[in-house]
Amino acid sequence: MTNIFGKIDRAMFWTAIIISGIFVGWAVITPQGMTEDLGKILKFFTEYFGWLFISGVTIFLAFCLILAFSKYGDIKLGKDEDEPEYSTYVWIAMLFSAGMGIGLVFWGIAEPMTYFGNPPFGEANSPEAAAIAMRYSFFHWGLHPWCMYAVVAMSLGYFQYRKGLPGLVSSCLYPILGEKGIKGPIGRGIDSFVVVTTLFGLANILGMGSMQINSGLNFVYGLPNNTAVTLGIIAVLTAMFCVSSAVGIEKGMKFLSKSNMVLFFSMMAFMLVFGPTRYIINMFFETLGQYFHNIVWMSLYLDATGTVAKKVGYNWVGSWTIFYWTWWIGWAPFVGGFIAKISKGRTIREFVLAVLFAPSLLSFVWFAITGGLGMDIDLNGAGGIAAAVAKDVSSALFVALSHLPIPAITSTICIGLILTFFLTSADSATSVLGQMTSGGDLNPSKASKVLWGVIEGAVGAIIVVTGGVNAVKSVSVAFGFPIMIIMLVMLYPFVKAMNEDLIKNQSDKKSQ
Repeated sequence: MTNIFGKIDRAMFWTAIIISGIFVGWAVITPQGMTEDLGKILKFFTEYFGWLFISGVTIFLAFCLILAFSKYGDIKLGKDEDEPEYSTYVWIAMLFSAGMGIGLVFWGIAEPMTYFGNPPFGEANSPEAAAIAMRYSFFHWGLHPWCMYAVVAMSLGYFQYRKGLPGLVSSCLYPILGEKGIKGPIGRGIDSFVVVTTLFGLANILGMGSMQINSGLNFVYGLPNNTAVTLGIIAVLTAMFCVSSAVGIEKGMKFLSKSNMVLFFSMMAFMLVFGPTRYIINMFFETLGQYFHNIVWMSLYLDATGTVAKKVGYNWVGSWTIFYWTWWIGWAPFVGGFIAKISKGRTIREFVLAVLFAPSLLSFVWFAITGGLGMDIDLNGAGGIAAAVAKDVSSALFVALSHLPIPAITSTICIGLILTFFLTSADSATSVLGQMTSGGDLNPSKASKVLWGVIEGAVGAIIVVTGGVNAVKSVSVAFGFPIMIIMLVMLYPFVKAMNEDLIKNQSDKKSQ
């Protein structure tokens, strides 16, 4: 189907729309029932296959690190003569902005404070609980989510830029499925499923982002925190990320990411200088040491004896670690697809080291500053942060900023930060959606990207009106299990293709 929308894969497009429509309809009609039903499915996988998520993500991390320092490290994501299209700073800014999204702002204070008040180990609201809270925040937002993105991005980048295959997840299975396989029911089924997963992943962050922006505007300016205002915010956000996606990476995503990093560093510097500076710095280095010292243990910890579950009153590992792993895995296709798109010309070694460690370090610093600020206020100051988190997670950062100078200004800047974080994630997702429904075309038409943006905005508005945000969140997370299986299968054909590459290169050198 070729028209104003360019080359559209009609079958994949309508399959994704119909499947998405079924789930959206379910969320509209019975949001509570859908949340409960999908929650039961997620609980089943968590209880009986939690070991698979834990071990699978650990395998992804080990795979990336081994690959970086192996004979494959010098292979480029592209032809041997290809060079990177973006400077290292801009590249890292774009991948960080797309990969973490508003979740980093949303949970920067809320997650450490939640663990602080009900830690898996130790006494609640104690210095020991503070250390544990920070360590697990590092763990959930550090190397592990980025290794999931890296696996998808490396494989996609390799096959689309070095082998000339379409920019589709099915292309990563070419060495075992062949051309007929990736163009047949299996390949098209995988790609359609990835489109649906991406659609719900973005709808989820649209709902979460609009509500946090509304919460910030309510806290700072007294704007009503209600559905009508949230819908207005969704409309504005949708228009903005549609425009950004339409103008392309150079004028849209690149500009937004650079602006995002300016706001991000400005807020961190302000909170570090005017907050408990020494406490934050000490907490950062201490937690960094504990994180790397315990990383293997945390990576494989499943609470087999149920000790932690008995202490906190629920399945802590399933509700936090495994939930996060399914969340990040659900994001991996579209974030990985975007990272692959901007990583042409990078060697695998350069790619892995930058994608794993640069954004992880930025996340660590953010959590140390925001989480450290919140815990210091509760331990040594006026208190009230834990109570704010319990009442409304989305307002926690604004409450913490009210304890520092010029809260109205800094809260406004934070709203801007939430906005740019959201726009960068949404921009990358609509670009990848356009790519995947255009037969893997790396430059889909502007109209197709805008079309997906409008669809996302409509889905986001519907779920906010009907109260189906948690239901759609459950869809996104529940889809993580099949995506993880696909990612595990992807490892073999990726190594197989690279090995054949090396053998061919060695043969060519001998024949010269």
